[in-house]
Amino acid sequence: MGQSASVSRPRSFKSAAVISPPAMDTVSASPGGVTSDLDDAVAGDDYTLNLPDECLACIFQSLSAGDRKRSSLVCRRWLRVEGQSRHRLSLNAQSQLVNVVPGLFSRFDAVTKLALKCDRRSVSIGDDALVLISLKCRNLTRLKLRACRELTDEGVAVFTENCNNLQKFSCGSCTFGAKGMNALLQNCAFLEELSVKRLRGITDGAAAEPIGPGKAAGALKMICLKDLYNGQCFGPLIAGATNLRSLKLFRCSGDWDKLLQVIADRVNGLVEVHLERLQVSDLGLSALSHCASLEILHLVKTPECTNIGLMMIAEKCKSLRKLRIDGWKTNRISDDGLIAVATHCPNLQELVLIGVNPTHLSVEKLATNCQNLERLALCRSETVGDAEISCIAAKCIALKKLCIKNCPISDHGMEALAGGCPNLVKVKVKKCRGVTSEGTDWLRSSRGSLAVNLDAVEPDLPDAGINEQEIGGADIWPIDGLNGDVNVASNSTGRSTCFKMRLGSFSGRSLVACTFRRWSSFGGRFRNNLGGSNAD
Repeated sequence: MGQSASVSRPRSFKSAAVISPPAMDTVSASPGGVTSDLDDAVAGDDYTLNLPDECLACIFQSLSAGDRKRSSLVCRRWLRVEGQSRHRLSLNAQSQLVNVVPGLFSRFDAVTKLALKCDRRSVSIGDDALVLISLKCRNLTRLKLRACRELTDEGVAVFTENCNNLQKFSCGSCTFGAKGMNALLQNCAFLEELSVKRLRGITDGAAAEPIGPGKAAGALKMICLKDLYNGQCFGPLIAGATNLRSLKLFRCSGDWDKLLQVIADRVNGLVEVHLERLQVSDLGLSALSHCASLEILHLVKTPECTNIGLMMIAEKCKSLRKLRIDGWKTNRISDDGLIAVATHCPNLQELVLIGVNPTHLSVEKLATNCQNLERLALCRSETVGDAEISCIAAKCIALKKLCIKNCPISDHGMEALAGGCPNLVKVKVKKCRGVTSEGTDWLRSSRGSLAVNLDAVEPDLPDAGINEQEIGGADIWPIDGLNGDVNVASNSTGRSTCFKMRLGSFSGRSLVACTFRRWSSFGGRFRNNLGGSNAD
């Protein structure tokens, strides 16, 4: 057909090379062996031989994890340089890891960031493996432990003695307790970030051993506590961390008002505070208001916090840049608190309101006074409608990202956004029944550079009625998951939308009706067969 015949070429085996054991001094000459640098030079020009190891290491660091692994199989030099230039390592921390630790860290001898993660169904490493790792990696600066349930206080203490240059430590679902934490804080004087989640070894009640402050108190800048039964035993550590800038408390039991008062008196440089599902009231917020440098505040599902506490925060923390409030539909934070924020915090850049019902009064105040507002999210609000969106569109000049979820707005609000907010780059609308795909399409066409994302709620399908004749007159209770409500994203493909609609219709009518028809017919056949056998 006028095409030249293809020329067969010998297959190269270098990409499928198998790494030989490091102890071997010679390289196998078979095609499947690892090629040496000399073999590469003989086979052709290898320009990488002219690259210093430092340049080759920089190239490896810019590759993905899979490409790095494949590149290390090219030759022994690449294997050595790749291992020596790897600073981050994540290992499956099952009990068998102890057998390969010496060889593993002989290759990766420059690791400074280590993650040890074990799944819940497996037996994790014990103290012997952790101590052995500490002897091989004395330059560790970051350590993350996940579900290492076999570690004890003694193992953690020995590890921190050997790796006393740790700067970041994170543990979750571990079983060591207060003694291990105190050893960490005493031995690692350079520790800057501490994250503790579900630490099972901390005893409950008044007998719990206090944690901290230790030598690390002066260096700590971030403390994050999550899901702790007795998180207040970290009180001495938090209060003693005089240079602390970020405090995050999630789902920790106990009354935190008194402790926050002690913390606010001793720690004056707090910049970021996260409080989620915490027993804290306006007394705690009043204490935090003394942190004049506070810039980021998250109040998530703290039902005892009201407008009074938020007003005190706004009046004294005038540098507030980011505010997130999840009112949990308690309506204890409303216009009064938000107006105080708008009045005293003109540098506000990000505002997230969930389950809060601001009216046009507070929305207008925020839009007028907070001229630096760039990110705004309004979720599950019953009072944010088209008028409030029109106010935002007219006065929020600096706004770049807007998220509206489950609010009573319509296409008129989308029309207002088309002519306002000149710096707006992204709009996300979710579960707003009054907004249609036509309205968002019109907004998208009016402002071509604007990214519009709509997750609409489709209208309810007709009731999947099943008459009594089809099911033999049986009374049927509603079955969860077989209703006609189907949430379909408008930006999804036509095939998936149609498929979901048909699936919802099929689930609501055909499947149930067919099932009960089968049961009724089976019962009829069974009775007929039974009658026939008795007649015989």
